[in-house]
Amino acid sequence: MFAGITPANALAQTAATPQTPPADPATPLGEITNTATRTPRRVNDVPATVTVVPADEAQRRGARDIKDLFRNEIDITVRAAPSRFSAAGSSTGRAGNEGINIRGLEGNQVLLLVDGIRVPNSFSFGAFATGRGDFFALDSAQSLEVLRGPASTQFGSDGLAGAVSLRTLDPSDVLGAGRSVGGFVRLSADGIDDSVGATVAGAARSDAWQGLLLLNGRRSHETENRGTNDAQNSSRTTPNPQGAEQQNVLGKAYFQLNAAHRFGATLEALRRRQNTEVFSARTLPPPAPAPLPATAALDLDARDTVRRERVSFDHRYADLNGTWIQKAETRLYAQDAEVEQRSSEDRYTAADRTRDNRYRQKVQGLSVQLESSFSAPFAQRLAYGIDASSSTISGVRDGTVPPAGETFPAKPFPDTEYTLTGAFVQSEIEAGAFSVIPALRFDRYKLSPSAEGYIGAITPLSDQAVTPRIGIVWRFADHFAPYAQLARGFRAPTPDQVNNGFTNVAQGYQSIGNPNLQPERAESIEAGVRGRIAGLRYSLAGYDNRYEDFIAQQVVGGTGVPGVDPLIFQFINLAKARIRGVELRGEWRAGTQWTLTAGSALSRGYREVNGAREPLNTVEPLRTSLGVRYNASTWELRAQALHAQGKAANRIEPASSTPFAPPSYTVLDIGATWKPLPPLTLSLNLHNALDETYWRWSDVRGLPDNSAVKDAYTAPGRSLQVSMRYDF
Repeated sequence: MFAGITPANALAQTAATPQTPPADPATPLGEITNTATRTPRRVNDVPATVTVVPADEAQRRGARDIKDLFRNEIDITVRAAPSRFSAAGSSTGRAGNEGINIRGLEGNQVLLLVDGIRVPNSFSFGAFATGRGDFFALDSAQSLEVLRGPASTQFGSDGLAGAVSLRTLDPSDVLGAGRSVGGFVRLSADGIDDSVGATVAGAARSDAWQGLLLLNGRRSHETENRGTNDAQNSSRTTPNPQGAEQQNVLGKAYFQLNAAHRFGATLEALRRRQNTEVFSARTLPPPAPAPLPATAALDLDARDTVRRERVSFDHRYADLNGTWIQKAETRLYAQDAEVEQRSSEDRYTAADRTRDNRYRQKVQGLSVQLESSFSAPFAQRLAYGIDASSSTISGVRDGTVPPAGETFPAKPFPDTEYTLTGAFVQSEIEAGAFSVIPALRFDRYKLSPSAEGYIGAITPLSDQAVTPRIGIVWRFADHFAPYAQLARGFRAPTPDQVNNGFTNVAQGYQSIGNPNLQPERAESIEAGVRGRIAGLRYSLAGYDNRYEDFIAQQVVGGTGVPGVDPLIFQFINLAKARIRGVELRGEWRAGTQWTLTAGSALSRGYREVNGAREPLNTVEPLRTSLGVRYNASTWELRAQALHAQGKAANRIEPASSTPFAPPSYTVLDIGATWKPLPPLTLSLNLHNALDETYWRWSDVRGLPDNSAVKDAYTAPGRSLQVSMRYDF
């Protein structure tokens, strides 16, 4: 929250808070957020909790991906279980970086954006599981913002728990002021997965034109853990061998027609390929003289591909002297993303089998936002506009030797057209020391399934939602600036929740769709106070998030007798869920070189099932961080410690077996950055410097306490990361 801002964002501050006096030249400027209100405002002038991570900060931390980036955040986690999946049963770890957890909710309940365009949904069906975090490419990022609390008033559906917005680099970010040609080269290596990466970017401007081209590549292997058993069967606790490659290409071109109008185009492509030798899926040989069962797995090889391509065109208008409209932005875009997971299993005497599963989401959209400023009867900025998108979502399960009673290829849900249209209006009223920010949005969504190739009943679904929000910031004094916000949010059901059908006769279960599924709805209140006392900055926030029609998959019938009375699973609307919490953050600048940071977050959550309360597994235990940084003219030293409280057994969702409750842990990261030359930056990070053995709750949820392979779920031990960046 207290990271510095990038130069490109600093220019927006004056317009963001016209009633705020200029900062003292010796005082660092506040971060700028564009996500909290869809307009640029200082983080301290929005009635919500926002984190802004500039690209240079991510690079100093040595972040390979979003899990690395948020490793020391107190209220944000990223689930990534070890790759211990099977061909047709378990999906453990298959989804990679599954998604971002904000204050206890995750998956499709958190909105993820890249340059304002939605990242595809996550999806899970048996051994097939897709994540969302691997669609991000941090090496092409200008900054990344995290907004806590419902974001539906800003962006519509999916922002039930918050929003994460990645903004890619612009030519001006690479060129800087007064330069016509520039670029950078960045090289990195990390012992945590024996990865090496390289990024090359170049930008140029001439008269009215600007352009940028960025190329990034990374090769890596399996992520290390603290397991010691190298057996090539299900008793293995060391990581399964993996090899991965990722490439990312970003191209941008801008044409400045005149002082007020700019046109732009963006092309982006990301592809990740991963091969896994799944030793842990091999059957553990029984004690002699018992023979191997016919279906025993002798080998499993997996090949996974994640890709995302998009093209967008935008027009920006800016004229501060405009009569009615001072700013306008229009974006037209198309994106095609797909996850493909292939498995090849060699079985003892039973027929070998393969799986070829694919999930694809194509979207086209239009976004228009206008801004008008008025001085009477009081200063205010009005933002208003429309968003419209149409997505084609499809999935297919294919391969050989399908489950009993099935034929391949099969669709886990019907191909579905998902349309979302919304209109919003927001006023930022500045009245002396007060900022009052009311907003209102209307959305309509529609799911139109296709019967082609799908076996089962299908039902279209449509609905609408109105999501108001109002926030207030009172800059009473530098040392005491309270704020509060009331907001509503909603999340439309996904196609696989509304329409799905699968029956496994041998195992005695089936899943069915729910044409009566209602959207999840949220009512959130957050209140807090921020302030600055000499070199100390602090913030204290409390929140209470209530959810109606919370969606969860439950057993709604059957006894589980194979072939007779199977268990029936269905996504249903639960009565309600609730998450409450409090967060404290502080930063103390001791002189011009020393900076101390601290933070702590505590959340409690439950859901109601059939009138009975039970804990929400996705809520994290208490997390506390402490950091210190020493900054000299050409070098910097830093250390960061994160303490996570053990997960109490009474705060874990009841299960058929006693769940594993990981103990408390404290992890120390240390790092250094050195600039021997103005254009050259060298960084070094030692993660888990004390080589602690620990388990992250986000990665072990659902693991039974009597598991013989708990060590396979341990976090990495000590690892060294180095990087070099040269700007030219």
